[in-house]
Amino acid sequence: MKKEERIALEKKYKSFKKLKLSLDLTRGKPSSEQLDFSNLVMSNLKTKRDYKFDNTDIRNYGEIDGLPSAKKIGSFLLDIKPKNIVANGTSSLSLAAFMLQTLFFKGNGDGPWKNKKKISVICPVPGYDRHFALFEEMGINMIPVPLTGKGPNMDKVEEIVSKDKSVRGIICVPKHSNPTGETYSNETIIRLAKLPKKGNKDFMIFYDNAYSVHDFSKSPKLLNIFKQCEKFKTADNISLFASTSKITFAGSGIAFIGGSEKTLNNFLSYLGKIIVGADKINQARHVKFLKGTKALTKHMDNLATVIKPKFEIVENYLSKLPDGYATWSSPTGGYFVSFNSKPGKAKKIYELCLDAGLKLTPVGSTFPYKKDPENQNIRLAPTQVKNSDLKKAMDLFVTAVCLAG
Repeated sequence: MKKEERIALEKKYKSFKKLKLSLDLTRGKPSSEQLDFSNLVMSNLKTKRDYKFDNTDIRNYGEIDGLPSAKKIGSFLLDIKPKNIVANGTSSLSLAAFMLQTLFFKGNGDGPWKNKKKISVICPVPGYDRHFALFEEMGINMIPVPLTGKGPNMDKVEEIVSKDKSVRGIICVPKHSNPTGETYSNETIIRLAKLPKKGNKDFMIFYDNAYSVHDFSKSPKLLNIFKQCEKFKTADNISLFASTSKITFAGSGIAFIGGSEKTLNNFLSYLGKIIVGADKINQARHVKFLKGTKALTKHMDNLATVIKPKFEIVENYLSKLPDGYATWSSPTGGYFVSFNSKPGKAKKIYELCLDAGLKLTPVGSTFPYKKDPENQNIRLAPTQVKNSDLKKAMDLFVTAVCLAG
């Protein structure tokens, strides 16, 4: 970089600091404009007749596995039959935690995990920080494996599962993966479905398909992994998760877990000890709002009109970076952009942004134990902020990248 270019950058950066900005790209939250599309959810149970749903009084206890009509929504999101769905709670992350507890206390055919000397789970990276935080909290050893753009490096995954007998699972975000935005290829899905055959008989694929219908541009089709598991007789070794949190209201939607009859019965036998029933009122409100697959698809198209321009803004600013300064993902759906600086520069970029009023996800968050070995990955979450503020944030971000670079 020429001296005059450096001086101009420093001057621009100082001007950002004078603005005393307060911008936040840390988490993949929906914007208020996006949430407004779902406001009818709150007002569509108006008469006493609405309290009788699926021949059930939704005001009472019971139906821990959820309303049949709510299961149909989960069936559409996870691409499996309603009989293979449990609808309960509002958070798929909570259901994943309950599944882990089920495995710790009850196991999955090889005794409770709590009785094992060591439990390890394979974690494709960069990945979802809340997954890693959950595993760390439960004392589970995390083994990072790099993503390839089409899913995890399956040669490494298969080698680890075959050799390390402490490995009892893998966590996956298979479509619009957090944060890389990639969708797993057909070959990856087939190899994942076969994976339990190479390891312990209680091996569990944690399949968090959080962004299954969150396309804002034409996206690759995701192969149905549950059908592949049935084909290879590993259907008892997968639990699938989804929710409507980013379809309707964040934290106030419906969460779903899918699996074989054996898997769900094992799960419900634990869940039934700590939860008396499902929130059927919330489920009924969502069923009346989403109505069916056509209505849900139309709703997602509406959300895309809000979300897509934000990713176009991010792409526009990142494309102005000089060659060799960085690489980044260009997703067709989901909520994140995965940005890789030159090795060793991410923390400097983070600090420059923070000092000028832009909060980013802390460097290392997308890796187990918050340790990015190359100090280069930064997750950008552009969905919540107004477009005008997003332009300011990205202008500042690009300036910081250039200064750090």
